[in-house]
Amino acid sequence: MDTKKLSSLHKDVLREIGNIGAGNATASMSQLINKKIKMEVPSVKIVTINEMMEILGGPERLIVAIFFRFEGEVTGTVYFILTVEEANDLVSKMTNGQVTSIMKNGEQDPMAISVLQEVANILNGSYLSAMADFTKLRMTTTIPYLSIDMAAATIVTGLIELSRSSDYAILIDTKIVGAEPNSSTKGHFLLIPDPESIPKLFSALGISV
Repeated sequence: MDTKKLSSLHKDVLREIGNIGAGNATASMSQLINKKIKMEVPSVKIVTINEMMEILGGPERLIVAIFFRFEGEVTGTVYFILTVEEANDLVSKMTNGQVTSIMKNGEQDPMAISVLQEVANILNGSYLSAMADFTKLRMTTTIPYLSIDMAAATIVTGLIELSRSSDYAILIDTKIVGAEPNSSTKGHFLLIPDPESIPKLFSALGISV
C-alpha cells in the first residue's frame, strides 16, 4: 500500500502513537539530565522526498540524521532528523550547556556525538515500545546510525529503496521543550514502513486500509 493513501484517521493514530512515544522519551531524558523537559508532536504529514528536503532547508543544507531499521512482524526505517543548529541546541540542553556544538576544531565533538547517540537510543526504545504496545506486534530494531551530511545525500541515498516502491513517507514533527521560557528544539521523525507492512500495522490496530 502507498502511504499517500493514508487517511486523517490513520494520521491521527500515528500522532497518538507519537505522543505516547514522546511522553516515554521525555521521562527518560528528564531523568538523564535531572531537569524537566517535554516533547510534543504537533503534526503528522505525508510528504515526498523532495518536500522533506524543502522542509529541512534545501538539498544542500547540512543536517544530522539518526536512523535505524525496525524488524519483526512489521518492517521499515525510522529517521530522526535535525538541522545542525537544532542538534547543537539539543546537545546544549542535554549537557546543561557544557557542550554547545557538535563540531570542535573542524571535527565532530565526541561528547556531543555520544549525547546524540544516547538520545537516539532513548527515542528508539520509546517509539518502538509505543508502537509495539498499540499494535501488539513483535518488533526489534537495529543499532541507530548517526550521519552528518547534506540533506540530499542523507535523504536520497538513505531512502533509495523507498523510491523504488513509493515516493511518500510519514513525517512526524516533534518539538522538545526545555524548562526555560521559549526554549524549544524542533526535530522531524520520518517513518517509512516497508509497503507490505502498512496494512499489517493498521490491521493490528483494527483499522482498515
